[in-house]
Amino acid sequence: MRVPRTITGLPLTRRSGAFVAAAVATATTAALLAPANGSANSTATDAAPAAATPGTGAATDPNIPFVCDNSRPQPADPGSYGMQLDGSFLHPASTPVDEENPHPFPGRMDDYDTKSYSKNVKVEAAYEGADFTPDFFHTWQNIVDFNGRRYMFQYDRSEGRVYDITDVRNVKVVERMSRNDVDGDESKANGSWAAYDYWGATTIQWNARLNSYVMVMSFEDKRQIDELHPEPGKDKFDNPAGVAAVRAKQGLKGFKVFKLNGPLKKDWQLLATVSTDSTQADPFKSDLSKPQQGSGSLDVPMWDGGKYLFLAVAPNDTYANTEYPTNLHSAGYQSWDMSDPTKPRLLDTWHLEGQVKGEEAAYAKNPRCGNRTSWMGARMPLFIPKPVEKGGKYGFAVQGGYGLTVLDISNPADMKQVGHLDLPPSVAGTEGDNIDVSQYEKTGMIYLSGYPLTEDCYEPYKPIWQIDARDPAKPRVVGQLPRPTPPKSSGITDYCQRRGSFGPKRTGYYTNPGKQDNGTLVYGFYNAGAQIFDVDNPSRPEIDAYFVPKAYGTKTKDWPTENGEFPDWAKGNQTHGVYVEWDRNIVWVMTNHGIYAVSSRESLGRPNLGRPDHPFRNSQF
Repeated sequence: MRVPRTITGLPLTRRSGAFVAAAVATATTAALLAPANGSANSTATDAAPAAATPGTGAATDPNIPFVCDNSRPQPADPGSYGMQLDGSFLHPASTPVDEENPHPFPGRMDDYDTKSYSKNVKVEAAYEGADFTPDFFHTWQNIVDFNGRRYMFQYDRSEGRVYDITDVRNVKVVERMSRNDVDGDESKANGSWAAYDYWGATTIQWNARLNSYVMVMSFEDKRQIDELHPEPGKDKFDNPAGVAAVRAKQGLKGFKVFKLNGPLKKDWQLLATVSTDSTQADPFKSDLSKPQQGSGSLDVPMWDGGKYLFLAVAPNDTYANTEYPTNLHSAGYQSWDMSDPTKPRLLDTWHLEGQVKGEEAAYAKNPRCGNRTSWMGARMPLFIPKPVEKGGKYGFAVQGGYGLTVLDISNPADMKQVGHLDLPPSVAGTEGDNIDVSQYEKTGMIYLSGYPLTEDCYEPYKPIWQIDARDPAKPRVVGQLPRPTPPKSSGITDYCQRRGSFGPKRTGYYTNPGKQDNGTLVYGFYNAGAQIFDVDNPSRPEIDAYFVPKAYGTKTKDWPTENGEFPDWAKGNQTHGVYVEWDRNIVWVMTNHGIYAVSSRESLGRPNLGRPDHPFRNSQF
């Protein structure tokens, strides 16, 4: 059911098309420019709870959500969590955002672990150093095939690499992209990038119309920023100058479409530049010399090379109801027609009630309202078990503290909510980020996870929820995947003792080549490495295999320190990603110090370390 909301006389529905989103932004222009001296929902006609007393930020930016009283979690009492007598670890009940500081406890290792551990896994190759570490904290990957060779892209905005991985044991770097010579400043052009250009989260699929690979690349807000910090007084709630500086940043908010004529950047042929800012008169002719509104396209666009593209996006600055202290937008979802990749056409925009300014009554019902901590809104696009053109009907949306929503996308021009599931609060950390839908067609199960943001387990554990979605209108939690435990040879009983972050990241991406094996999930698990789960029997999930690499790299001239020692500040974010070649049965493990190629005959089957039998073209579902 659609519940109408009104902003300065304009009805706003939970499912709004581009014309509505643009009208909302236009209708609120006066409010955006005028000081807000009253409650945060002063433009909403619905009765709402009394708003919290605004901080100084509310005086200059009305889209900061002062809806509920400040209930930011206090630092955890050191005696309330830690190692238990049975060797397990009791996590804090809640914590504030605190990503940069260690939190030692009795039983934690004095130093980061330099040993590696494995079970039912063989390390086929290891590559270490700056060439294989574009970023210490996070990278994205894609794979393409040209002229009988297989290439992997690894990148994070201005830092990018292209590898020839045809021979798994002899990987070669064929291109390097960087902004090191201009101190990483995205406003400056250099030999790799134009000003405000970079390599955003990307999907690459074969397009029949163009008879070539087509790359859809996200352009979004930068999440790690200098203008705002999580600490009280420096965050978006009390730092109007920081908020204004973020709003003033130039650059595209949206996505670009390229035809790939080869694996190198010189081979990228730009087909379209598309702004998702709903206030722009023409999404193909947006003004890049001025700041754009909204979040842009977030993370990896969902596209299988066919007609329909799905994005996670906040189309303007009124999509703002999130508590995270350095994030200004709460993303919903859009569907686009990609029949002509040179002219993508917006079909529909959907968001959950409570995400947009004017929906404060719904927002206030969320127990996270006012906690100045929770990420609320999408981080990834819809997770789709079967493409619409192949008869798929459902898309699964996870939006951090907003929980899980099931959408009927059988008509992408009219996305409809059919089910919803609130998840237990787990503050701090990211409460809902990824859904693995690879098993849905077989078992009806989906696997939902957030990920940790702090070291030393200084936040509630982020489980991988098993959710029975056989009835899409009533998804329900039916279990959790097992918590990884360290081997006896490690000398510890829980991974929290190993230092660094501990918890799930993602099972790679749907863009992995080949068809994912039924019953096998491979998760990056930070300081617990790569964990391989057997979920063939959903009632008895097991950890079949694992590879846990050392915590940091050896001394090398490549590291950004004067003496070449691995930097202390990069030791905590260890295995932050996996990328699986299902067609060659190889798991690429992405770490803070390099890349490992591992195989597991027991879990994945016999590996192919040479040329793949067939080139990767489109994701298989």
